[in-house]
Amino acid sequence: MKLTQLRGLIAIAESGSITAAAAAIGVTQSGLSQALATLEESLGVKLLVRKANGIELTAFGERVLEHARAAFTHVEAIRREAAIAAGEPFGALRIAAFPSVFATFLPPLLRRFRTLHPDIDVIALETDDQEVEIWLDEGSVDIGVVLNPPPERNTITIGRDAWVCVLPSSHRLARRGSSVSFAELTAEPFVLATGGCHIHARTLAEHAGLSLTNIRMEVRDWTSAIALVREGVGVGLAPESTLPENRKGLRVARLDPPLYREFGLAAAPGRTPSRAARLFMDLLQAKR
Repeated sequence: MKLTQLRGLIAIAESGSITAAAAAIGVTQSGLSQALATLEESLGVKLLVRKANGIELTAFGERVLEHARAAFTHVEAIRREAAIAAGEPFGALRIAAFPSVFATFLPPLLRRFRTLHPDIDVIALETDDQEVEIWLDEGSVDIGVVLNPPPERNTITIGRDAWVCVLPSSHRLARRGSSVSFAELTAEPFVLATGGCHIHARTLAEHAGLSLTNIRMEVRDWTSAIALVREGVGVGLAPESTLPENRKGLRVARLDPPLYREFGLAAAPGRTPSRAARLFMDLLQAKR
């Protein structure tokens, strides 16, 4: 019996799906299925049963689950004691990021980390991208997500996002084609969203030598901005990851030439990362 098998059992109990459980603990679906099949074979008892809406634990599987969770509690206690003996803080991870990253890229990573390290308290702090940099420099957080990190900064890339044009479906630019130039977009009545970042449509336009001359509404939240575009208040520019699944009343067009934003995970400079921070960064490195 291996800890990886017990970890897989716990992940399936929490997600109800082989696919989701495999993603949560960072293994392939076939690898997890094989590991659990081997565990069942070694025990001589079925632990899982497939149903129309997913996978459930058998009555015996539920009893094994209790022991599996207890085993991981003890394993984490050993790691915590070892960290204390080595003089390393272990019990909490303070991570800062801006809103759109917390809404899109970070949740699956945080879920996976909590599954792997349930005894580490994750303290997630939402702020704007400039304050993330300040908190990192001050050492107020262990790690933070940095927007468009410069090449010289030591970061782990966690995502890349295209900026796209968001238009009311009846807009003339929406009817014309699949791409729109930035100059055409900025000349229209505009709904500006910042997303809690200093890089947004206005700053991107200024960098391109353009300006937003007719801002009808300015909001922080991407969801609010897209709702206003849907109502015909104006056009907008948004990161592709923030777009809703339901795009009724909207038309999304590519920006020509394209623009992107990138996210990198950075540790607080000038000090050795905490054990919890190293574990999170190891998780990201293994995922790449």
